[in-house]
Amino acid sequence: MNKKYNAFNSPTFLAYALIAPAAIYILAIVAWPLIETIRLSFTNSSLAGEEYIGFENYEKMLSSKKFNKIVVRTFVWMFFSVTLKLIIGLIGAVLLNANLKGRSIFRVLIMPPWVVPIAIGMLGWLWLYNGYFGIIAGVGMRTGILDGPFGFLAYKQSAFISTIVADVWVGTPMVTIFFLAAMQGVPKDLYEAAYCDGASRWDRFYKITLPQITPVIITMALLSAIWTFNSFEIIWILTEGGPRGATTTLIIDTYKMALGNYKFGRGAARAVVVMILLTIFAAFYLAILLKINKKVSSE
Repeated sequence: MNKKYNAFNSPTFLAYALIAPAAIYILAIVAWPLIETIRLSFTNSSLAGEEYIGFENYEKMLSSKKFNKIVVRTFVWMFFSVTLKLIIGLIGAVLLNANLKGRSIFRVLIMPPWVVPIAIGMLGWLWLYNGYFGIIAGVGMRTGILDGPFGFLAYKQSAFISTIVADVWVGTPMVTIFFLAAMQGVPKDLYEAAYCDGASRWDRFYKITLPQITPVIITMALLSAIWTFNSFEIIWILTEGGPRGATTTLIIDTYKMALGNYKFGRGAARAVVVMILLTIFAAFYLAILLKINKKVSSE
C-alpha cells in the first residue's frame, strides 16, 4: 500500500499527470484529424461514399497542369507578399526607432491592421477596391489616371496585386514591431563608438543595426512565409480565388476541392501536400533558430 502511495506521489507520476491533459488534447484535436486526412487522401471519398484507390489522387494531382500552376502562383504570391512586409516593416521600424516627435502616436497607428479582425479589414478593402464607389478608383478618375470606373478585383493581374497589398497591410505591423524591438536591443555603445569614429547614419545602420538584427529578420521572414502560405480569409473574402483562378492558392484550391466540389479524397490529398510544405518551412525555421541559439550561447 505504501509503495502504491509513494508511486502516486513520485515526481515522475506527477509529471505524467500534468502532461496528460495536453497529450490528450493534441491526440484528439491535432493527431486524429491529421491521420484521418492522410487516410482520406487514399480514397475517392465524396458524398456518394468512399473507396480505397491507392495513390490515384496524388497521381492526378501531380500530373495536372492546373495544379502545378497553382503551386507556382502560391509561391510567387508568397514571395512578393513576404518581401514587401520585410522591406516596409524594416523602414517602419527605422522611422519609429528614430528620435522623431510624435513617434508614440505612429506606434499606435500601425496597430489597427494587426488588431482588427481580418474579415472586418477585408470588408474595408472590398470597398476601397470597388470600381464605382471605392476611394482608389475615385482618386484615379479625379486625377485623370483612370478614364472611368475600374474594378481592381475584376481583372486577373490587378486582382493578384490587390490581394498582395491587402495581405501586406495585415502582416506588416507585426513585422515592424518585431524589428523595432530588435533595434532597441542593440547596445548603444556600438553606435556611440561608431559616431566617434565618424561613421555616417547609413554606415551605422548598414554595419551595426543590420548585422545585429539579422537573426530577427531571418526568423520573421520564415514566420511570415508560413503565415502567408496559410492565408485563406484575405483571398477568399476579396476574390474567392478569382477572377478565373488568378488568385487561387494551394489553400484556396484545397478548400474548393474538398468543400466546394465535395471531393473529400482529392481535397485531402491536397491538404497532405500543404502539410508537407509547411513541415519543410517549420524544419527550416527550427534549424535556423538552433543555429542562432548556438551562436548566441557561444558568444
